[in-house]
Amino acid sequence: MNITINNRECSAQVGDRLLDVARAGHGHIGYFCGGNAICQTCYVRVLEGAELLSPISDAERSMLSDKLIAEGTRMACQALIEKPGTIRILSEVEAAKQLALENPLQLPAYMSKMGWESAIKFTDTIAFQARREQGEHALEPTQLLHDIAGAIGDAIQLVIDAIQSVFGVKRPADKPEVKAGNGCSGDATLLDKLLACDNGHHRIASPEVLLRNEESCVTCN
Repeated sequence: MNITINNRECSAQVGDRLLDVARAGHGHIGYFCGGNAICQTCYVRVLEGAELLSPISDAERSMLSDKLIAEGTRMACQALIEKPGTIRILSEVEAAKQLALENPLQLPAYMSKMGWESAIKFTDTIAFQARREQGEHALEPTQLLHDIAGAIGDAIQLVIDAIQSVFGVKRPADKPEVKAGNGCSGDATLLDKLLACDNGHHRIASPEVLLRNEESCVTCN
């Protein structure tokens, strides 16, 4: 199945966390704590398909105000897909970015609202974090550091992707496969070194390349 995250189609399966789906699909969702319900940056608004997700968790009730929950806000690190269907979500970081670009005058009011909703849940959040030594949300230091490192790496990749998209540079995985002159699949590095045949019909690899690619199907007719 596919779900829509910030207008981007992402492949998902029943049982997946929204955060993991976003990470796999390079979706713009904050998760500085690596998805361990600490940083409160993975807030998302469920625009469609809320009934297909897991119920609100204890972690979410400890960090999300009643108003945010009523507006359809979830924590992507806690919400799991339980049923197939149409799901559309908008991350709060993406919503803030869109607001800054389209209506920056409303940004202070938005920031004040989110700050207030976090402030009124401050004591509940601290209490939840304090009792995490055991149980469902217990933290393992080594795994936590690993998750945080992965989150930072993903964030850096998102920045790189954004910069590359501005200049029209494709990700390596998006580069189309190059076909050799006789219809066989050809390696791009190999084809970069191909020399034109005297007869002009097809192209043939240089002797140096042929020695390293004895099984290459690039031939000259």
